[in-house]
Amino acid sequence: MEPARRPRVKVCCISSEAEAWTAVRHGASALGLVSDMPSGPGVIPEEAIARIARVVPPGVSRFLLTCLQSAEAIAAQLRRVGTDTVQVCDRLVEGSLPGLRRALPGTRLV
Repeated sequence: MEPARRPRVKVCCISSEAEAWTAVRHGASALGLVSDMPSGPGVIPEEAIARIARVVPPGVSRFLLTCLQSAEAIAAQLRRVGTDTVQVCDRLVEGSLPGLRRALPGTRLV
């Protein structure tokens, strides 16, 4: 296998459209948008996540970081914010990862 010519970089904890554009201009291939978490930096409201996700150019992945523990709740949250990738930051207690994949066709699951 031939190594990638350019590393792929995800910049997390994006909190504004200006930060998103700065990261993109500097070569980010993915942006992390952090929803409500029990602790840690970078949490922004869902409305801000949706607003930022709408301005990210094609070719740059938009990650929703979520600690929700229900596959149904995660699918609903992702539909509200409009990202193309979901990063599940906790274990599921309701539903399953295969069920979440079926509920979100075309969405990457991390």
